[in-house]
Amino acid sequence: MAGTASFIQKLGNSVKNVSENKSSSWWYNHHMRAASCAILERIPLVDLVLEVRDARIPVSSEYEQLRCFPSSSRHIIILNKMDLADRSKTKEWMAYFNERNYTTYAINSHNKDSIKEFLNFLQAKVRDIRRSTHSSDTHATTVMLVGIPNVGKSAFANSLHQIGRISAAEKGKLKHATVSPHPGETKNITSLKIASHPNIYILDTPGILPPKILDAELSAKLALTGAIDDILVDQSELAQYFLSILNLSDEYKKWAKFSTMDDDGAATSLGGSSVTDHTQDFVVRAVRGALFHEISAFNGNMEDEKEMVQLIEAQFTRVLRKAFNVSSNPCGGDATGMVAAKLINLYRTGRLGHYTLDSLPRTKES
Repeated sequence: MAGTASFIQKLGNSVKNVSENKSSSWWYNHHMRAASCAILERIPLVDLVLEVRDARIPVSSEYEQLRCFPSSSRHIIILNKMDLADRSKTKEWMAYFNERNYTTYAINSHNKDSIKEFLNFLQAKVRDIRRSTHSSDTHATTVMLVGIPNVGKSAFANSLHQIGRISAAEKGKLKHATVSPHPGETKNITSLKIASHPNIYILDTPGILPPKILDAELSAKLALTGAIDDILVDQSELAQYFLSILNLSDEYKKWAKFSTMDDDGAATSLGGSSVTDHTQDFVVRAVRGALFHEISAFNGNMEDEKEMVQLIEAQFTRVLRKAFNVSSNPCGGDATGMVAAKLINLYRTGRLGHYTLDSLPRTKES
């Protein structure tokens, strides 16, 4: 869309410059190179490959290394973070992949019921494989998790491990994979047992990005969803890109109940604050209400790049600073950077709506 083009280009150029800088200590560093080789060597040896993708970017979060291997019934696409994506769009993407003979499953790795359902599905899949290969009862099935950074592989592995061990009534100290909100924390391949009868072990692997990413829109989506470390991109540019997406969506229309006006003519949150309010909940309501009013009152053309920029500048300088209670000159900090970081946090935790950033390919009319 024209209204987001300039923000995409800025982020894309930033990521491109980092990925092309061979001296970068984070981008495709020696850990990624070593892990990439180790994963490629093991893929042909495992029984199943679970490719974990971010449900918000079902195509942009593809693990490119799997292109080296022919499509197989033993390759399952996992759309994680389904709770952060548009539910109807996730269903459409699953249908799209299924039509192309990919086995696809959507999950929320932090939801026990979601993990239990998937574990039941996985165990049935493993039994089918064992029957088709005539495997002995003592054979252990190995499942490898692969994906780009920060799609939730380690959280998914730990959830499977914990629920699987409980279901099997196995005792003992649980070994966990490392989980972090920062991409690139997993450095080694970790093995965790997730089921008995038959025995199933899952291999959690480090997140791997391509050596270079030249597509600006792809880079912007990866940065916004957290697959690329925040230290590599300008947070204000990231927040502006998100606002351009929000402004063009219908999500803000759901927040009308949070919006009213104060005596100064500025948007505020209905209900006010009280001693019983959870501070973060109050802030979320204030941000939603303020953004609803600002977008609803905008009379310009959001598809016009210049007018979109004007709206976003107003949202930053007038609306969001007040909603987040950030002064114009905070002590020891940058007001714009503080607002940007807070806004991105609310987006990534799903408190400002659910967005699927990838669009389904258009099909030719018959």
